[in-house]
Amino acid sequence: MSIKNWTKEEIMEVYNTPLMELIYRASEVHKQHHTIGEVQISSLLSIKTGGCPEDCAYCPQAARYHTEVKVHKLMSVPEVSEAADNAKAGGASRMCLGAAWREVRDNKDFDKVLDMVKTINSKGLEVCATLGMVTEDQAKKLAEAGLYAYNHNIDTSEENYNNIISTRTYDDRLNTIDNVRKAGLTVCSGGIIGMGESEKDRVGMLYTLSLLRPQPESVPINALVAVEGTPLEDQPPVPIWDMVRMIATARIVLPKTAVRLSAGRLSMSMEGQALCFMAGANSIFAGEKLLTTPNPLYNQDMEMFRILGLTSKKAFADVKAEEVAG
Repeated sequence: MSIKNWTKEEIMEVYNTPLMELIYRASEVHKQHHTIGEVQISSLLSIKTGGCPEDCAYCPQAARYHTEVKVHKLMSVPEVSEAADNAKAGGASRMCLGAAWREVRDNKDFDKVLDMVKTINSKGLEVCATLGMVTEDQAKKLAEAGLYAYNHNIDTSEENYNNIISTRTYDDRLNTIDNVRKAGLTVCSGGIIGMGESEKDRVGMLYTLSLLRPQPESVPINALVAVEGTPLEDQPPVPIWDMVRMIATARIVLPKTAVRLSAGRLSMSMEGQALCFMAGANSIFAGEKLLTTPNPLYNQDMEMFRILGLTSKKAFADVKAEEVAG
């Protein structure tokens, strides 16, 4: 089945569909391409925290902002291995490693990250990394070490981008995604809502993601967690209806993609999250923290899975299914 070439106007029309009709339509698309009630549990670990030279307005890890985030150097491989064991025991099938770097440098720290990837991969977990900008050669080294996915969010629309970040261009982000794709890695790329952007910006972000060929295997939709000390500290919380609408639109525009209900879940009720799953979200991050922002406790998530009748997806399920089909 060929991928539909969406226009911004068509995506805006989807986004503005009456909410109940939108959820129903998204649910139908979800049913065609995914297993209903199957949700991937991912674990996100900050392997190097704070001290980042960039100026992303939402991020408490930027060195220039005065937040309560403490700077921590790169973790050791044994520490990461233990965290991976705990994540797997908690039902996670994907482990994502995040480092507060502007870009990857070819040095001992990168060698250590490659060892982390090898170690986690050997445990049967999908390994994802978000380390800033990477060259094609670096992406290939990560792939050779067993990396499954690389996360590099576009954050918002191209038009709104300069209002959020000035230290890296939109093209820089797209080039990194291109390098990752050339290395044969799967792509995880999404953005954040609640940063003062317009509906047009939300649609513009989905439009850019829809243009990627192939489309990203994974798209995180984050609700801004406003952190004191950052330029966006006074932004009001994102209404749950905006989150549901964004996820439903992403599901329709990116039918085969895993849509990840990411940051902001701590302030969402179970009913709100249930609507997000109905609208096509099929992945969450579990654990007490998402890099540096709070997240629901593991046992709360397991209780939600029990009540809603959700099951956790196994690692590499898509790859195996494709191999069988091939």
